[in-house]
Amino acid sequence: MLILHLSDTHSKHHELRNLPPADIIIHSGDISFAGSENEVMDFIEWFGALPYKYKIFIAGNHDDCLFQAKIDGLPQNCFYLCNSGVTIEGVKFYGVPMFMEDAMSGEYDRNIQKIPVDIDVLITHQPPFGILDNSANINYGDSNLLQMVLKNKPKYHLFGHIHGAYGIEKSEHTIFVNAAVLSENYELIEKSVLLIYKS
Repeated sequence: MLILHLSDTHSKHHELRNLPPADIIIHSGDISFAGSENEVMDFIEWFGALPYKYKIFIAGNHDDCLFQAKIDGLPQNCFYLCNSGVTIEGVKFYGVPMFMEDAMSGEYDRNIQKIPVDIDVLITHQPPFGILDNSANINYGDSNLLQMVLKNKPKYHLFGHIHGAYGIEKSEHTIFVNAAVLSENYELIEKSVLLIYKS
């Protein structure tokens, strides 16, 4: 299975050109800039029309209008994961969004604790602490998320959020990918990441 991963397009999705072929495309949050419903609907229309067999996206901290929202009318092959999962061709995906309301209330930490143990591909917006999370010598990742990933050992952990930390890092059990495609100045400079999932 070929997985195409991107993140942090911030309403610049129409500027993406020549996305490579894959079986599934995954967007790990910050689909919008201001979090408006119009921005999100424009992304969903664009995302749903992409020529991929399967599509998954989650919300990031900019996507305010998706907080506690239910999204109806998605194509059958397109999935919005909000502390939920989907199994596609035997591969288990699970998505955890990042809403500031949840972070302030403590719900975000509780959602991390609810990540199932048997996930193959974990999708979050925020990085785990110390892994592709550094900007201006500050680590913006989440330590609880790191501990959960180390315990559950998904094959892939896909995220974004920190624009200056784009890249891939491998541990003994997990491949970590920050696919934020915009610079810290919100300029489109990075490419999406194509991954090969091997069962």
